[in-house]
Amino acid sequence: MASLLIIFAILIFLLHFQHSSSFSLSVEKHEEDIIISPKGTFTAGFYPVGENAYSFAIWFTQKHKNLANATVVWMANRDQPVNGKCSRLSLLKTGNLVLTDAGHFDVWSTNTNSSKPLELILYDTGNLVLREHNKIGFVLWQSFDFPTDTLLPDQSFTRHMKLVSSKSGNKYSSGFYKLFFDNDNLLRLLYDGPQVSSIYWPSPWLVSWDASRSSNNSSRVAKLDVLGNFSSSDDFTLKTSDYGTVLQRRLTLDFDGNVRAYSRKHGQEKWLISGQFHQQPLKIHGICGPNSYSINNPKTGRKCVCLPGYNRINNQDWSQGCKPSFQLSCNNKTESKTRFQRLPHVDFYGYDYLHQANFTYKQCKQFCLRMCECIAFQYRLVNDEGVFYCYPKSQLRNGFSSPNFQGSIYLRLPKREHVSVHANVIKNGSLVCSRNDGVEQLKKSYVEDKENGSVKIILWFASGLGVIEALCFFMIWFFLFKNSEHFVIDNQGYVLAGATGFQKFTYSELKQATKCFSQEIGKGAGGTVYKGLLSDNRVVAIKRLHEANKEESEFLAELSVIGRLNHMNLIGMWGYCAEGKHRLLVFEYMEKGSLTDNLSSNALNWGKRYKIALGTAKCLAYLHEECLEWILHCDIKPQNILIDSNYQPKVADFGLSKLVQRNNFDNSSFSRMRGTRGYMGPEWIFNLPITSKVDVYSYGVVLLEMITGKSAMTGILITDGEKTHNESLVTWVREKRRNLSEMKSLVEQIVDPTLGSNYDMVKLETLTMVALKCVEEEKDMRPNMSEVVEMLQTHEHDSS
Repeated sequence: MASLLIIFAILIFLLHFQHSSSFSLSVEKHEEDIIISPKGTFTAGFYPVGENAYSFAIWFTQKHKNLANATVVWMANRDQPVNGKCSRLSLLKTGNLVLTDAGHFDVWSTNTNSSKPLELILYDTGNLVLREHNKIGFVLWQSFDFPTDTLLPDQSFTRHMKLVSSKSGNKYSSGFYKLFFDNDNLLRLLYDGPQVSSIYWPSPWLVSWDASRSSNNSSRVAKLDVLGNFSSSDDFTLKTSDYGTVLQRRLTLDFDGNVRAYSRKHGQEKWLISGQFHQQPLKIHGICGPNSYSINNPKTGRKCVCLPGYNRINNQDWSQGCKPSFQLSCNNKTESKTRFQRLPHVDFYGYDYLHQANFTYKQCKQFCLRMCECIAFQYRLVNDEGVFYCYPKSQLRNGFSSPNFQGSIYLRLPKREHVSVHANVIKNGSLVCSRNDGVEQLKKSYVEDKENGSVKIILWFASGLGVIEALCFFMIWFFLFKNSEHFVIDNQGYVLAGATGFQKFTYSELKQATKCFSQEIGKGAGGTVYKGLLSDNRVVAIKRLHEANKEESEFLAELSVIGRLNHMNLIGMWGYCAEGKHRLLVFEYMEKGSLTDNLSSNALNWGKRYKIALGTAKCLAYLHEECLEWILHCDIKPQNILIDSNYQPKVADFGLSKLVQRNNFDNSSFSRMRGTRGYMGPEWIFNLPITSKVDVYSYGVVLLEMITGKSAMTGILITDGEKTHNESLVTWVREKRRNLSEMKSLVEQIVDPTLGSNYDMVKLETLTMVALKCVEEEKDMRPNMSEVVEMLQTHEHDSS
């Protein structure tokens, strides 16, 4: 066995040598491991795009260390950020530049190959180039050939390229807008949404010559020069307002679908818009989503408005639009049961069922009434023809309101009270990713070392051991064949440990650590938690999962997702056990126990309660909006909020059985109700779509418990005359609020009597207001967790 291990070690060494790199950049040293262009104009390195999430990027060099306002011009892995631990960018001996996530998964590479010495150079143009290290400098790969959302001066944009917008101003992943050359050699802007796609620039109804374009030049190339002139082979040109001056410049397809030219003087931080492709931003498709339209607010800029009778779907995402608050079936779309509300100067492009010329308004209205699919119609005079046209609409997308549009939309609604046209403005509430501090500028050149004698000796040695290597493979294969079941577990465990840092324990180790699972410290739907003492004298909490029928591959895959999570208010996991039918998790041990324990023992003063409320909100905002995998907890309650020695909260049991990756908005995968009675949102009970708002509701209930000192699980006994009934905590507080005009009066009636008068009334009013917003019956009325954090942080430093 000893000799086998020695041979195995030699094999690992050889494999490692074969895949060794000539240089690498480490995410854990992202402030030091950077590449700076010769004049310091650009920096390349790991750029923080969220909590524990990094992309390898190029940005205009910042004066300050904080990268929050850095202007990123290129990203290698914008849609697959890497972990903040063990991730590297490596130039392999094979000539391939590879980005590795958490030390194991390759997420991006240049797909190059060369046996010659190579160098990676960042030029002052912003172009990152991998080339041979010689006078000729043959280029294997360059970032200019693979733009993301930005073009830099003298960077050619060709038929093989496209610019893709980012999701939002602070989300760098791919958005819905694309700039590209089409098959007719024309430069186009496309909205490519999750449901529909459409060309919107130049106007799709215009032929090329009407749009001042030419389709005759098949070279399909465009370029921005240093003086501020953008020219394309289809005869489109854009001269910036500051044309003729040498400035820092860039051309960016912004997240709102418009391409803008930006410029600034060297050494300044603020960019000025010096030109844009689309001169009517209200007409850009997809910004406001279906059943809503854009308006121009002189004070705040462009806003989105839901149609009358429609409600917004997602406060954080304009592109999802609005949904009807009513239902019109084919049976009740008669004139006696419906009406049409006029929206003057509002247009919705496309999705006409057909169009009819020389129609009167009454004819157009009757035509729509006869069609089951018709939800509105446009009626307007076409000046060029002097004729009124009728456009029945089956969908309402790409809407805008402009006084220059001489037409109206007539919206089909139930016959009921008139609804205000501007009743529902969608607020701009884009998600904000938490960012780490910026990079420190440190010049480093990365050139492959010249081959030396030592390398030659090692190569000869490796060649001489070829026979031994073959023997090793045979012996290891034989060993694995004899112990295949054991290896599968160990191999997965090894991969998992390498990616996350988790330790794999045997069942006997954890059984011994817990003294045969004798000291129970907690219990929930997912499993039972025991206190344990590891062999290295670490005190831990060991959770024994009930769902032992979970397949091992599924178990380990979910653990790998958990390994990507990293937040100061999230319980730390140290290891796991996957052996036979046993599934156990090893967590850090919290001396102060759970929030439930501390509330029942009156151990929390007002300052500590406020700190716990804020820390919990930050953790949930991270899970919902910032981490690599968006997670729904689905069981927020005081028992799952643990307290450390400094009274910082640690959210636990966000766990394995309730892990939900929200890479899309389809939550139909919820096959059963999840959570605990008293904390579950109405969506679970009424079988409505499950979103992050279920966690917001549960969090609001927890806040009410912290404010009142009462339990949501037991309810509150109410005596009404001779009758006594049990009310939920939420209902009890709502009834109090309904009967009181001032928040202060409500606080005085519901506050935990154990606090006495030792609390800050203003902060308690804030917490109560937040709690009531979080437990709204209608999920769209609840704030998201980042908004909760913002509201609570107003008084954070006043808590004691």
